[in-house]
Amino acid sequence: MIPGRTFRPAPDPPFREDVDRARRIILVDADPEGGERLSHRIAAQGFEVERAPDGAAGAEIALANPPSAVVADLWMPGVSGIQLCRLLRSEAATAEVPVILRGDRDDPRSRFWAERAGAHAFVPKGRFGELVRVLAKATDENRDGDGFFFQLPPGNIDIRDRIAQHLDRALFDLAIASEVRALAHAGSVDRLFDRLSQFMSQVVGYRWLAICLPDPRRVALHLHPRSAAQAEAEARVALSLEDGVVLTRVEDEDARAEQIDNEMTVVHGIPFGDRLIGRLALGGAESTDAARSIASLVASELGGPLCIASLVEESQRLASTDLLTGLLNRRAFIAALEPELSRRVGTVALLVLDVDKFKAINDGHGHATGDRVLAALGELLRTMLRKADVAARWGGEELVVALAVPDLASAEIAAERVRAAIEALVVRNDAGAVVPVTASGGLSLLEDDETLDGLMSRADRALYVAKATGRNRIVAAPSSGLTEDDLEPPMFVETAA
Repeated sequence: MIPGRTFRPAPDPPFREDVDRARRIILVDADPEGGERLSHRIAAQGFEVERAPDGAAGAEIALANPPSAVVADLWMPGVSGIQLCRLLRSEAATAEVPVILRGDRDDPRSRFWAERAGAHAFVPKGRFGELVRVLAKATDENRDGDGFFFQLPPGNIDIRDRIAQHLDRALFDLAIASEVRALAHAGSVDRLFDRLSQFMSQVVGYRWLAICLPDPRRVALHLHPRSAAQAEAEARVALSLEDGVVLTRVEDEDARAEQIDNEMTVVHGIPFGDRLIGRLALGGAESTDAARSIASLVASELGGPLCIASLVEESQRLASTDLLTGLLNRRAFIAALEPELSRRVGTVALLVLDVDKFKAINDGHGHATGDRVLAALGELLRTMLRKADVAARWGGEELVVALAVPDLASAEIAAERVRAAIEALVVRNDAGAVVPVTASGGLSLLEDDETLDGLMSRADRALYVAKATGRNRIVAAPSSGLTEDDLEPPMFVETAA
């Protein structure tokens, strides 16, 4: 296929009656009488015409002695014009020879197939003047080249075998492209890369495979556990990665550990539309044309699946994230925590945090400052919590944190660390003045047969005590629960929540 080429009828001014010098044309036409007449008419315009009765014969003649151009019917018995054109395009001897395909009708389907086959032009039958003009232009352009052709020895060409090999290669490439496109259903970039590595390791051997996405910066690397350090170092060099860039590693024995002779590293841009969205790198692969071709094909097809996987991730993130704080929303928090409760008794603590006198912040400094406080709290929690911990905005100025801990004492230490960090937080109002921010917290440790509602209820009651006994403190609910006496607050009136 010639990218960007569309076939339109040539303009109608009179064609030239002479050509600077004869050009050798191969005319493939299965109709003896019609082919003979057309051959004479083309020859009368100053071309040297060599006839072929079918596509196989035309291909054999062209490969043995490349012509200035080939004229063939789009559809012919045996080897069609489509197959002939694709074969000539794939062979070094004829890759630059213009092929003009003719059809019985001037219809979009015929032009589409001619374009996809890589033809120089499509000319409907009966438009002889247009055919001569196209031939004259094609042979003039071809003459401007260096005139070098690689010719195959006569008698050693099995055209049907060559077409079969070409079709096998095309089918193989189609299978590769189909496998890559199917990655669009992965649902996430990490899962896409895992599946990509499983597939790639079956079709080309390598020591490491990597993809790098710049926005946001993400790098995934597939390697063998025994050669992980060397493979990562090579990937960082190949992709020009800074030392601080974190790589997501997939380690298994599908990648090769040992180096081999004649290795290569290839890096290809991953296009999507008119822009590059990332890079694919392959290291320690056998230096063959097949490996290069597969890497190039995979990179060219990977852009769409990557964009789809990224969009799915982003939509899931937006559906589960509170936009102001960047934490999970209530629904996502429940979905993440509830399945864990039945098997993590005594190792999950729930911390419920409520910003002290948040109404006074909104009233005294404005709601924009109140939003700034919540955003700062969200960033603080995302920064200081461990990966095993889960934080969410429960609603309003109330935040919840599920802490992965071995016991209640450890949970109290972690909760106190959070409280102290909130107290040290610097948030400014629109005038630049620092707004004091503190929070009270209630803490509960998961007990046997306890639901999330029960865990939350005990933490809420502990939070009530923390608020009622002076704020800016953490209160832990006893394992047996708080009694009504425990919950009795001092006798004073709250002026602001």
